[in-house]
Amino acid sequence: MDRRSFITKAGLGGAAAAATLSTPAIAQSGPTVSWRMVGSWPKSLGTLFGGMEFIAKRVAAATGGKFTIKVFAAGEIVGGLQVLDAVQNGTVECGHTATYYYYGKDPTFALNCAIPFGLNARQQNAWMVHGGGMELVRDFYKGYNCTLFPAGNTGTQMGGWFRKEIKTVNDLKGLKFRMGGYAGRVLTKLGVVPQQIAGGDIYPSLEKGTIDGAEWVGPYDDEKLGFYKVAKYYYYPGWWEPGTEVDLLVNLKAYEALPKEYQAVLESACAEANGWMMAKYDAENPAALKRLVANGTQLRNFSNAIMAACYKATNEVNAETSATNPTFKKIYDSMSKFRSETVQWFSLAENTMSNFSVAAERMSQRAPKK
Repeated sequence: MDRRSFITKAGLGGAAAAATLSTPAIAQSGPTVSWRMVGSWPKSLGTLFGGMEFIAKRVAAATGGKFTIKVFAAGEIVGGLQVLDAVQNGTVECGHTATYYYYGKDPTFALNCAIPFGLNARQQNAWMVHGGGMELVRDFYKGYNCTLFPAGNTGTQMGGWFRKEIKTVNDLKGLKFRMGGYAGRVLTKLGVVPQQIAGGDIYPSLEKGTIDGAEWVGPYDDEKLGFYKVAKYYYYPGWWEPGTEVDLLVNLKAYEALPKEYQAVLESACAEANGWMMAKYDAENPAALKRLVANGTQLRNFSNAIMAACYKATNEVNAETSATNPTFKKIYDSMSKFRSETVQWFSLAENTMSNFSVAAERMSQRAPKK
């Protein structure tokens, strides 16, 4: 063999070896698995639907394309509010959703998602991962042939869009308001008529006057859905969703059939998506809010009297539900205890720092320029 031929073959061998080393080890021996994921979101939402795409891309990349998940927006296979049923029945292997949509089956479904005056995003993550929440919640979901993975969070949401100002508690009476999940029971106590409507159907309902107001998430998503075009007043805060967790529901039999390595990949992808979504909302909401105000949106805060009435009604609903639903009580008690133990820490350090920084920033903006 001449020297040039040897070098050429050695080079090709080295390239092949490098290619082998660069391919994930899991992909060299793992089986080919194809799943479908349905979601509760329209494709226009780059945060929520984007979270679905994020998970699918991470899973495929980590397995060298051996484990793929095809994503479907709301309405492509099932409606946005039928994700749980589709996963539970095995129509699809997994679904990306806000589980408080299914509180009608059992109010316990709201606890790992959001309840009024519940946990903020960081508290929710802490409770689920280190406070025993995950074990309690997954045990509940086994009864629905599912397991779940936290796969996103919106942070504290806005209080929604209204055609008229809401100045007093009496202004809530008779109001037809799009409200997802458990919080609708709280608003019912205050005379509101809650309407559970999937994201893609809210705008036409608001435009036609079928509803008087609607909440969704916050400035970035709300702007994309165009609510500012048909409702003028934008209220805050969304006391019913202080830190809304979005979950990937997974059919239990499909999950157990996965190789252990693929299970780990899926869990890791969801954990990364959880942080990715929160970061995206925090990065996009400020500019979106400025654009909404520039387009005529009028910001309003719920009065202290309204907030107090909602807080009282929330405690009543939680007590009533706990009295008749032992599973809800067990998980809610865990969450409530965790919240009580963490609220002082958050108020002592982070809230104090944030409040001062906001005040200082506003003062600096008002100071005359030299």
